[in-house]
Amino acid sequence: MLVGSVVLGLAVAAFVVPGLLVGSGPGDSSVEIVRSSSQTVPGEDDGVISDGMAVSVFDGELPAVGKLDAELLDALRRAAVDADAYGVRLRVNSGWRSPEYQQRLLEDAVAKYGSWEKAARWVSTPEASAHVKGEAIDIGPAEAAAWLAEHGAAYGLCQIYANEPWHYELRPGAVRDGCPPMYADPTEDPRTQP
Repeated sequence: MLVGSVVLGLAVAAFVVPGLLVGSGPGDSSVEIVRSSSQTVPGEDDGVISDGMAVSVFDGELPAVGKLDAELLDALRRAAVDADAYGVRLRVNSGWRSPEYQQRLLEDAVAKYGSWEKAARWVSTPEASAHVKGEAIDIGPAEAAAWLAEHGAAYGLCQIYANEPWHYELRPGAVRDGCPPMYADPTEDPRTQP
């Protein structure tokens, strides 16, 4: 009876308290409570790019672009100029993210996929996310990501995860050696493991 009351209490708390999510955590099949570090909705200052915004790698006044690693941003800008010569426009769907925004994305993914383990295929924790470190960018539309998949190594820009054709990170050695083999998804990347 006590266990049932605790579970019911957690369910009610998750419904009543914004930012409270009940789900299983990394490497743990027991119930874990995950709390957002902020009860506010992430905004532009957190790296959010609103739906429908056409953001380029030259929009450095936006935190999502301006807070990217300088070498990554330089490589992206050089690639964007060359892509434009072929009629392809690189658009930033997501770049730098605040830890609060990353946590919100993780919570949303756990709610969508039903468990931390399934969500981890798509969203890393704030501590492990290359986006939070300013070292990753999500590029769109599909033809731009495809152009970068074909030409990105010349700039040191590599797709890291096979399940995310939009996600690119800087790998300077790719200019000489080509991009390293991709991970199937973030769960195979040792950098994203707790």
